[in-house]
Amino acid sequence: MTWPFVVFLLAWLIGMVGTFVPVIPATLIIFAGALAATFLGGFHPWPDLPFLMTFGVITLLISLIDNLASAWGARRYGGSRQAAWGALIGSLAGLFIPFGLIVGPLTGALLAELLVVRKSPLAALKSAYGTVLGVLGGVAAKFVLHLLIGLWELWRLWDPARSLWL
Repeated sequence: MTWPFVVFLLAWLIGMVGTFVPVIPATLIIFAGALAATFLGGFHPWPDLPFLMTFGVITLLISLIDNLASAWGARRYGGSRQAAWGALIGSLAGLFIPFGLIVGPLTGALLAELLVVRKSPLAALKSAYGTVLGVLGGVAAKFVLHLLIGLWELWRLWDPARSLWL
């Protein structure tokens, strides 16, 4: 293992855990780890530049997926814009409770639909359910993409001939 490998591995592990914590910019942490590892290892226009450009585009797509998934879930099941905001606020509040990733957005969207939009309890529950499905779908997509990108970068950085322990 080389220093760039170790630096990226630590950033990737932090990012993977951060995938499940809404306030941690997990994708940016992983991208920053890739940048740091690339420059620590000595930047070479080929193949580093195409990799970093591809990784940058994927980083933007992951951010879009994360934001669009919860909005799609809310809209698909009849949720309002207020439900999406309630889910976001609920996900932040959910950081402090067990199973907050699920309970927080569900409660936030449900309360927004009931108290702000004044929907019936059944309609509010339906849109809150859709919001949670969207949030979970976005988290699942982010996790898979973070996993694949991390494995790709670790494979790219792996160089047993330059190991720190040899």
